[in-house]
Amino acid sequence: MAIPGQDRVEAASTAADAGGARIGFPIAIIRRSLRDLSWRRILSGGRLADLGRLPRYFAAFLLGFAVIWAPIVGYLNTAPLKYRTHISLILPGSGASASVNLNNIGQASSYANSAFSSNAISPTETYKRLLGADRILARAADDLNTSRHALGRPRIELVDQTSLIRIEMTGDSPIDAQMRGEALLRAFFAELDALRADELRVREDSGEGAIAEYRQSVQEIREAISRLQAETGLLSVEQFDEQVAARDTLEARTRDASAALERQTAAVRTLELTLGLPAAMAAATLKLFADAEYAAVNAEVAAHAARLAESRAHYGPKHPKVVAATQAYDGAMSKGRTRAIEVTGLAPDKIHLLDLAPDGARSELLAELVREDITRAGLDREHSALQDRLSQETARLAALAPVAAELEDRQRDFSVAEAVFASAIARTQSTKTDVYASYPLVQVLENPSLPDSPSSPRRKLALAAGVAATMMLLFALSLGWIRLAVITWLVGRRHDDDSA
Repeated sequence: MAIPGQDRVEAASTAADAGGARIGFPIAIIRRSLRDLSWRRILSGGRLADLGRLPRYFAAFLLGFAVIWAPIVGYLNTAPLKYRTHISLILPGSGASASVNLNNIGQASSYANSAFSSNAISPTETYKRLLGADRILARAADDLNTSRHALGRPRIELVDQTSLIRIEMTGDSPIDAQMRGEALLRAFFAELDALRADELRVREDSGEGAIAEYRQSVQEIREAISRLQAETGLLSVEQFDEQVAARDTLEARTRDASAALERQTAAVRTLELTLGLPAAMAAATLKLFADAEYAAVNAEVAAHAARLAESRAHYGPKHPKVVAATQAYDGAMSKGRTRAIEVTGLAPDKIHLLDLAPDGARSELLAELVREDITRAGLDREHSALQDRLSQETARLAALAPVAAELEDRQRDFSVAEAVFASAIARTQSTKTDVYASYPLVQVLENPSLPDSPSSPRRKLALAAGVAATMMLLFALSLGWIRLAVITWLVGRRHDDDSA
């Protein structure tokens, strides 16, 4: 099937070929062919065997070839050589913990979580942003005595499913690239140290207020305890407990002394009942018969009593011998009573209570009664003294009991305040070792490498891109050359389908 205008196109092509032959220069043919072009011819194309179209396609190829290869050649000839160094950093994934037991104070613990224990924060992403921060790059540029713009910006890559950070730095030479990588690492680690030091300083400053408050609380409680001790004389609750224990011991001694006094009193009473006179009279009797003058008077009384008895045996009561013997006896007795009053100090009406026959076994019983009574008197005094001491100690401890309770409360408050104060200081000191709490530990896995070949311009890649673009251009021109045949085939097929 013929396409409208096809004959005219073919004729124009033939004429163009003839004109080209006459002129002998392809550019003239191209110019003439362009004048004969129309939108229909541009869209439909020409016959496959029409070689008159070849100059136009050749011109399009030359134009496209120049557009493709001129930038590539210019880039390869003018682009400066750049070298790229590679650095690898790694973040260890394990945490660290420490615990210190302080005797009589408490326990101080520090624990640094793993850098990857939280899903909300990625330390590798944090360090990636920090490595590209302007102050890091400015510090690295100052270290190299260059400008921030001349240093460039590093290329940072995070390796998936690992804690690796890969860094690339570009330089004008291999040594320059390596030095830039090392300067970047120095600036990065210096900034990390500064951030960690600033964090510790802020933590310490924030804890100083609490520590000062704890210190003031401890001081106030200590002063209150000192005033209470000075006012009452009670130094500690342990001292009060010891005094209570001593009072209990004193009470036990008082009970023992009371029991011993009762036993001794019973023994004295038994002897008094046996002898028929009190212990005081027994003592006075022994004292009296120990007197030599009274012993002589007592012997005289015994002699007069013997003569009186003998006279009464021979004479009557009115006989002068009996009367004389009676008077002599009464005089001796009067003299003996007078001496007894002087020696014993008893009243005259008590003299008759004396035992006037202390000889033999009775004398031993009297002496034993006196000894037992003396022992009873000693026990009585001891019991009285213990009873007085017990009463005083009981009254004093009763007065100290509220003081001891208050002192115990204050000492407990002091212990708690001191423990809190010491724990606060211990925590403050232990946090100084936890330098990786907010900024995890990072280590250099691969030092800045020394590149052995330039990283740009990439000649092979540029050449491969140029070749690929050239092949695509040829393919496009080939499709343009055969488009008439393709269009004709498609139209004929559609006509056949409509006819059917």
